[in-house]
This record gives sequence, structure tokens and C-alpha cells, in this order.
Amino acid sequence: MAKTVVTAFAFAAVLILSAAAFSPGSVAGSKGCAPAYGVDPCTLQVGK
Repeated sequence: MAKTVVTAFAFAAVLILSAAAFSPGSVAGSKGCAPAYGVDPCTLQVGK
């Protein structure tokens, strides 16, 4: 049982680290800002 839990956590860690490694080269990451929830952070004028 403990071996299964350790394996699941190891797989999750590898998955998270690989996603973090590939995210800067993604389409959204290449523009400098990634829109989420219908809000584009590139067009926001915060504090101006």
C-alpha cells in the first residue's frame, strides 16, 4: 500500500515538473501574459 502511495506522489511530481518546464514555451507564455477567465492582463491599466 505504501509503495503505491509513493509511486503516485512521484508520478505527480514528475508531471508537475515537466509541465512547468514546457509552459514558458507555450503559445500563451510566449506573449508575456496569459489570459484567464476572460481577462487579458496585457490590456489592463492598473494604477494608471
